[in-house]
Amino acid sequence: MDSRCHDEIEDLSNSSPPPTSNNGIVRNFDISSQTYHRSRSSSQIDIQEDSCCSIKDRPLPIFLKFEDVEFKVKLSKATPGNPVKAVVSKVAAHTNSEQDNYKQILKGITGSIGPGEILALMGPSGSGKTTLLKVIGGRLRDNIKGSVTYNDVPYSPALKRRIGFVTQDDVLYPQLTVEETLVFAAFLRLSGSMSQKQKYERVEVILKELGLERLEFLLDLATGQVNDITAPDDIVTPRGTWDYERAVIRYVQHRYRIELEIKEKDANHRNSGKVPEQLRLAIQVKKDWTISWWDQFLILFKRTYRERWRDYFDILRIIQSLGVALLLGLLWWKSSYVTEAHLRDQIGLLFYVCIFWTSSSIFGAVYVFPFEKFTLVKERKADMYRLSAFYVCSTLCDMIAHVTYPTIFMSILYFMVGFQKTVQCFFLTLLVVLLIAITSQGAGEMLGAAVMSVRRAGNVASLILMLFLLTGGYYVQNIPEFMRWLKYISFMYHGFRLLLKVQYTGDELYECESIGGCRPLQSSPSFYTVNLKGGWKEVWILLGMGVVYRLLAYICLRRQISKCNI
Repeated sequence: MDSRCHDEIEDLSNSSPPPTSNNGIVRNFDISSQTYHRSRSSSQIDIQEDSCCSIKDRPLPIFLKFEDVEFKVKLSKATPGNPVKAVVSKVAAHTNSEQDNYKQILKGITGSIGPGEILALMGPSGSGKTTLLKVIGGRLRDNIKGSVTYNDVPYSPALKRRIGFVTQDDVLYPQLTVEETLVFAAFLRLSGSMSQKQKYERVEVILKELGLERLEFLLDLATGQVNDITAPDDIVTPRGTWDYERAVIRYVQHRYRIELEIKEKDANHRNSGKVPEQLRLAIQVKKDWTISWWDQFLILFKRTYRERWRDYFDILRIIQSLGVALLLGLLWWKSSYVTEAHLRDQIGLLFYVCIFWTSSSIFGAVYVFPFEKFTLVKERKADMYRLSAFYVCSTLCDMIAHVTYPTIFMSILYFMVGFQKTVQCFFLTLLVVLLIAITSQGAGEMLGAAVMSVRRAGNVASLILMLFLLTGGYYVQNIPEFMRWLKYISFMYHGFRLLLKVQYTGDELYECESIGGCRPLQSSPSFYTVNLKGGWKEVWILLGMGVVYRLLAYICLRRQISKCNI
């Protein structure tokens, strides 16, 4: 090892790791900077940076050793539909030995790799290659026996940003081009002291190295077979028989145990004292983030918007908002509240507006995190960015649609129906609808982050929406006491009451042409449980719900990601 590495140690992630084969190969190499003359196309990302200082990337030397690694997975047994059979199965499972309930994937695997070396794992499908890579890469930590050390130090969270890991089935954003994917990765992972030009140069080198520089490119696949494989004379089983392959495997395992396994373990023990003390200390120091939280936010915001903008401005969503607004405007054309029947019609319209934007916002947000689950887990396992930066930019990006469409919707509907024709009342009504939509968005994010399943997220959202709809204060006003608490946690209930208070005042008169004469609106049976004065209470409740829902969504998202192993 070069003695200069003892004097100065810098982070491994400052050099962008190249993609590997399907099963993964860990390797370190230095990419020298070259003059960047490539003309920028419209697909490139213009991210401004102040620092233009050049740096020399030097990876941290790591001695990776693994000895007697074992891994088992518990076999899941389907429970019979018959309850009697289920009880019998449980009793039988208890009588069986614990060994029968587990399948051994890795058994006594030993090896080592020094800095600058390439370790290739070969074997048939299902032999445990990917599992071993996950173990030595720190992606799989449970039910592991044996020793895995990095510079003689066991795995710790400080190592996450020093390990580049490419999954067997990599997950990428399909809406981004290859170049955009690499550029965003470069700006997130490379050091903040590198200039924008240097980061584009690094992307250019990777593109040329891999042959990819040409267009709410062609891959040439070459296949071949290795023939004329001869077996040793020690195998007496005739070729072509059923036991021949089994005999070859037994022979290879036997030769490995008597010739290679002992030497490998001895080499690990001999090399254990050669790792310099400064490398053992450096591997335990957690690497700083390459860029600040704000820079991560700006890059992620630009990437998230590019990836989702087609959904935000989808033609069907635009037609839906415009079509529903026009339909409602025609059905309630120039409506009034001169009588009790007309008043009920207008109240029904307000409740439908509340339902429409509540459901649109919930279902527009509940699928976001389940759809991006694997990409998010992959990037977070590599510590590419802070989860808080991703969550904030995801929420704000989605808020573009949750603000744009209700604004267009209410601008069309409000002046077609008989609502209060004042500027103040229009903007107050619009703000209430936006507050309902943003609060519903937070609830959808929380539900999606809690279940992290596309199928289950929709079912849970439907159940919650139905529950809040029934307790919203329109269908049932006198809710039984033991069920009354549900309406207080319903954002639809508070939003509907706020819409009523904005649109009507208690001292307004109606029913003036009736026999009894004019009456104040507050005396209407429709407002039996609603005091039309005030409204700040509902505003603060909805704002508080929006904040609490998002905090819970962030906590659930962090917990779900930490439990996933890919």
